[in-house]
Amino acid sequence: MKNVVVVGSQWGDEGKGKIVDWLSSHADVVIRFQGGHNAGHTLVIDGVTYKLRLLPSGIVRKNKISIIGNGVVIDPWALLDEIKEINSKGVNVDEKNLIISEAANLILPFHREMDEIREDAAGNSKIGTTRRGIGPAYEDKVGRRSIRVMDLASKENLNKRLDNVLAHHNAIRKGLKKKIYEKGVLIEELLKIAPKILKFSQPVWKKIDEFKQKNKKILFEGAQGILLDVDHGTYPFVTSSNTVASSAATGTGCGPNSINYVLGITKAYTTRVGEGPFPTELKDKVGEELGTRGKEFGTVTSRKRRCGWFDGVLVRQTIKISGIDGIALTKLDVLDELDEIKICVAYEINGKKIDYLPAAVDDQLKVKPIYKTYDGWKSSTVGIKNFDDLPKNAKIYIQDLEKFIETKISSISTSPEREDTILIQDPFKN
Repeated sequence: MKNVVVVGSQWGDEGKGKIVDWLSSHADVVIRFQGGHNAGHTLVIDGVTYKLRLLPSGIVRKNKISIIGNGVVIDPWALLDEIKEINSKGVNVDEKNLIISEAANLILPFHREMDEIREDAAGNSKIGTTRRGIGPAYEDKVGRRSIRVMDLASKENLNKRLDNVLAHHNAIRKGLKKKIYEKGVLIEELLKIAPKILKFSQPVWKKIDEFKQKNKKILFEGAQGILLDVDHGTYPFVTSSNTVASSAATGTGCGPNSINYVLGITKAYTTRVGEGPFPTELKDKVGEELGTRGKEFGTVTSRKRRCGWFDGVLVRQTIKISGIDGIALTKLDVLDELDEIKICVAYEINGKKIDYLPAAVDDQLKVKPIYKTYDGWKSSTVGIKNFDDLPKNAKIYIQDLEKFIETKISSISTSPEREDTILIQDPFKN
């Protein structure tokens, strides 16, 4: 038995939904450990589409336990709406299959407002936030003024905690000449929904320990790609949490020895949503073709994704940063019609060749990709389930990619359909 952490090895949107769906069908427990409802993934099971944002992927399967860890920031109204949406599709969500960490921090209306205020004021310096209050909520968490799930249990305590956090927010709002936020209505709204949230609340660290004792298979599910990590990503164009695999331990309350295998989801090309550096971005017909064939629109925001060639330098870097053991390569079929395909194998900056992405954003914007070019295979890979059946040029591309990133490819996805997957290595068994 192995416990598996699944993370995106690029900027997110790597096609985690399909892979996580397969993994969750083999796991006993599925846990979200970071992020909020700014990240989403789509699951298609028996012809029914589920668009999940906060709920772990295990929620749509019977006899699975889903957990939202302490590392997640929760908009309680968004969560209840998502539960309602899932219920309408015949999926029962109750205390038997959903657990929420009592220590998880809440996203409140003034967080969303602050997100919008600052993004609108940023002008050309926009981060590309989803405007859902994620960043301000994490700021309050670090500033020790956040409202947590457990705080909903006491009106007196909730009142004190709101006084504390609004003293901070209203000082900023006043400085920006924005209306002061009044707590009265908010308290009543929170107390109204409190029982609906608290019924799921438990000490998650304790539950995980119980599951480990019973040898349950645990899947730790990351929400965003490693390149959006607040420490290791393309800062400041990042999310507000740590997206690397090691966050699974801190975001749930278990030790690092609970993690046995790290699976990195990796798209056969590269995409990015929002602002920020993107060395291999293609602003030509090829970029448009990748976007069209790959249906590159965000699950949560529906924003069009920027597209480019596979950046081997970046993926190799994220593999080392996150301790990735194996790669699930997705969307290979999107490349089927291209005459030639490229892999970025190095960068050039100020006349110097380098083999990593610099930390400074100014340097990240300056780097120029150095490519290795491959002949396309010009034939369909859709539905292929055996590596040997792939076109010759596709096998050459994959083998060279694997060699360059220095990590085993454990599976290859050849269509959006779950069954169209070449399984080379089972993360739960290897």
